[in-house]
Amino acid sequence: MTDIVIDLNADLAEGYGRWVLTDDEAMLSVVTSANVACGFHAGDPSIMRRVCDMAAERGVRIGAQVSYRDLAGFGRRAMDVPGDELADEITYQIGSLQVFARAAGATVSYVKPHGALYNRVVSDQEQASAVAAGTRLADPTLPVLCLPGSAMHVQAQRVGLPAVDEAFVDRAYTATGTLAPRATPGAVITDPQQVARRAVALARDGRVTALGGETVSIRAHSLCLHGDTPGAVELAKQTRAALEEAGVRVEAFA
Repeated sequence: MTDIVIDLNADLAEGYGRWVLTDDEAMLSVVTSANVACGFHAGDPSIMRRVCDMAAERGVRIGAQVSYRDLAGFGRRAMDVPGDELADEITYQIGSLQVFARAAGATVSYVKPHGALYNRVVSDQEQASAVAAGTRLADPTLPVLCLPGSAMHVQAQRVGLPAVDEAFVDRAYTATGTLAPRATPGAVITDPQQVARRAVALARDGRVTALGGETVSIRAHSLCLHGDTPGAVELAKQTRAALEEAGVRVEAFA
């Protein structure tokens, strides 16, 4: 049996009212961890409840995907939020999801920042500290999914939260190991075979090819797929199949 184990997470519950963006049911049949939108960039109470119910039924781990308060911009616009206010908003989002997870017979098992907030806490120690503080107030045992070597990783560990490194299989990297801005040509990868190959290389070898052709070393315990990427379900299916064919065991991170 292989000793390589990798988690496969996806951003889910990203709808609002009649607006539906992600095929949550189909994705939950493939991934091992679900990053559930908590209402600030997407996800209304009914969607949050429904996704928690489906995740619990399938044994998929539930995570709180926290964001800047930006429904109109899907959480992908840069915002300046005071640290104490951001910390409270993080706690609020986690708490709202905890209720629905508990009602489904499950728990919120981790936290992951979304969009502009995720990118901000790669290098901004103050904003990362606020995310860590808000997470710790909600539950001092919650792991935080983050980019390896990021400010978020540092601040999570500083307050005693487990930091779980992740990599992205459907997003391009720069030579420095950060995500290429979405406006950059080729930043979002939609070819299923290319995504699957990247997933295997990341899981087995800890490396990925950057946009400029450079080889970047990234050791991660979880691989992310975006639920709103075109063809996300097929990407997820081919990614999981390729990982398993390569001898990688796909299961939620410890």
